[in-house]
Amino acid sequence: MVIVFALVALLVLSALVAGNWWVWRRLFRDTTRGPGFARRAGVVVIAGGWALTVGAFVAERAGAPFRLQQILAWPGFLWLALSIYLLLGVLAGELVRPLLRRLLERRARAEEAVREPEPEPVPAGVTVATPAAGASIASTATAAVTTPATKPAENRTLPSAPDESSSPTPAPDSADPSRPLATPTRRLFVSRVLAGAAAAAAVGTVGYGTYGVLRGPTVKRVTVPLAKLPRAAHGYRIAVVSDIHLGPVLGRGFAQKVVDTINGTQPDLIAVVGDLVDGSVKDLGPAAAPLAGLRARHGAFFVTGNHEYFSGAEQWVEEVRRLGLRPLENARTELPHFDLAGVNDVSGESEGQGPDFAKALGDRDRARACVLLAHQPVQIHDAVDHGVDLQLSGHTHGGQLWPGNLIAGLANPTLAGLERYGDTQLYVSRGAGAWGPPTRVGAPSDITVIELASRQA
Repeated sequence: MVIVFALVALLVLSALVAGNWWVWRRLFRDTTRGPGFARRAGVVVIAGGWALTVGAFVAERAGAPFRLQQILAWPGFLWLALSIYLLLGVLAGELVRPLLRRLLERRARAEEAVREPEPEPVPAGVTVATPAAGASIASTATAAVTTPATKPAENRTLPSAPDESSSPTPAPDSADPSRPLATPTRRLFVSRVLAGAAAAAAVGTVGYGTYGVLRGPTVKRVTVPLAKLPRAAHGYRIAVVSDIHLGPVLGRGFAQKVVDTINGTQPDLIAVVGDLVDGSVKDLGPAAAPLAGLRARHGAFFVTGNHEYFSGAEQWVEEVRRLGLRPLENARTELPHFDLAGVNDVSGESEGQGPDFAKALGDRDRARACVLLAHQPVQIHDAVDHGVDLQLSGHTHGGQLWPGNLIAGLANPTLAGLERYGDTQLYVSRGAGAWGPPTRVGAPSDITVIELASRQA
């Protein structure tokens, strides 16, 4: 097993090195005429960016001083996102490159074909004869030009050869604009155009995706019919928020935006389904303080996510309880019209605090509707076995950074949205925050208001 992990790590590292070398080549080497400052700067930018990225991850996992985590997090995590889209932009350029070069070459040939050669200047008194049909060009040229008189050789002044040391040498790129580009110039032009386009697209994509996270999540509204829900509970609103990921990047201000957005929906119940934080209570307690302002008719409930177990789950359970949220640790509460249950995240198994569906659901009245809070969508199969009507989850971020959705979709039964598994429905939120880069592409953040509908209504 160790050998397999080592081989996988070696393959990943090799792919990472090869990808970054290719980005450096296309953005810096191929856009310059030779070694110089630009190429060296490219090495510094790429290598330095990855050093900051690794440093940001290591500092967070090792519990480095929180100020150091904050200093490394912004440039390190943003470089990670930027490098992904630089590589994608360069790869897209490989498809366009031959087409663009062929287009320029065809244009150059067309311009050359329609350009007529300029006639040589003829001195005064010289007669140019028209060659007879069938005569060779050489013989005609010899006999065609006659002069009115031939001067003695000693009196003839021959033009002197140009002085190569004094005559300027035309620059290859400063030619007549009507002339086609030389092949090396054309290749350099194509490389610069594609490199500029890839860099602009990557910066624009990451910039817009970061702005989308920092401005706060939007509100989605989804109606979920439940067969066992009584008529009196028709229209019951549950605000679902997951994956806030308070940490070195997203802090107290972001938490306040989340709280204000949730309270603005005026929910009957609030469900915080894991991955609230990336850090200790000591470092992030002030950032999480706005959660005390959550307001709902039947309160706010919390279940752990996998990142809580990286951050001291027991301490965070106590902290959210102090802030007024009610943790559901493999537990259930009976609300007026349905049961609300919650299970720990599967990552808690390493600490002896994994999910226990039997404890949370084993003795309940199955005639009542049941809503389950479980961080990861993969827990749906246990929910089906225990007769849950609706499971609310997060964890996937909807992929967060396209095309990460392709990988996340393979690892989870549902990437985002509402799906049915037998008699159980599963809703997966894309989450309110972001992990690693504070950036989302193709997976906007959300807070979802689930409106329960009674089929008896």
